[in-house]
Amino acid sequence: MSAQSEDGSNQHSPGLDRFEMVRRAPGPWLQGSVTDICGYRETMPGRFRNVEYASLTVPLVISFAEPFAIGLGKEPGDNDRFASFAAGLYAGPVVIESRGGACCIQVNFTPLGARRFFGLAMSELTDRMVGLDDVLGIEGIALRERLGNAHGWSARFAIVETFVAARLTEAREMQAEIAWAYDRIIVSGGRIRVSSLADRLGWSRKHLAGKFSNAIGVGPKTLSRIARFNRALGLSRQGKSDWADIAADCGYADQAHLVREFRDLAGETPTALAAQA
Repeated sequence: MSAQSEDGSNQHSPGLDRFEMVRRAPGPWLQGSVTDICGYRETMPGRFRNVEYASLTVPLVISFAEPFAIGLGKEPGDNDRFASFAAGLYAGPVVIESRGGACCIQVNFTPLGARRFFGLAMSELTDRMVGLDDVLGIEGIALRERLGNAHGWSARFAIVETFVAARLTEAREMQAEIAWAYDRIIVSGGRIRVSSLADRLGWSRKHLAGKFSNAIGVGPKTLSRIARFNRALGLSRQGKSDWADIAADCGYADQAHLVREFRDLAGETPTALAAQA
């Protein structure tokens, strides 16, 4: 069940009111850098488990309560607990668990927006969860306190949007060549050849890969894999059930290639994943 809140946010109250989720589209000043902002609060004890597949989202999670247990490509263990953190791109499934006491706000950045916001080499976040104080320092700690003391999601959204917008205003622009190459990969759904990008830029493939790793967190080949996977998954959820056609449309060598990529990037077969939609 969902309802439109007074500030234009989408509020979801799933079965038995076990948790609430409020999602808000970013203001125009954050477009291209932030895809959405989400408020999440669990309202009763229980085991919450979610698996997220390889995506092009770089999340910043600011927690006011119990931490999450997070495993990259595996079930989380006792030492895999994280409260407030940023996470870079990861080419695989992410298992997230909690026990009914979580409450947080999450800002979902595009890779280019994350590079500008955090102001560090995105390779430092790749395949990792990094604590809030390590990525934002004392500013991050102060932000968490302000958000924790605020009343209601609308107030929290306003605080975090203002904070993100201020950092982006002061940030350096992304190198034009990297922004162009990133856009070409996304627009093509990961089908454009990396050698073609390098040739157009007058760079070697090694130079392009190094620049990408710094700015995006992964090389252009890995970025293309994630983009292809998400396009294929999207097509399957639009009612296209012929996996051979989807494989050809998305640039996979054959259906077996698509199946291998789904196992790597989602930990599931294509048919199992489509059935969960």
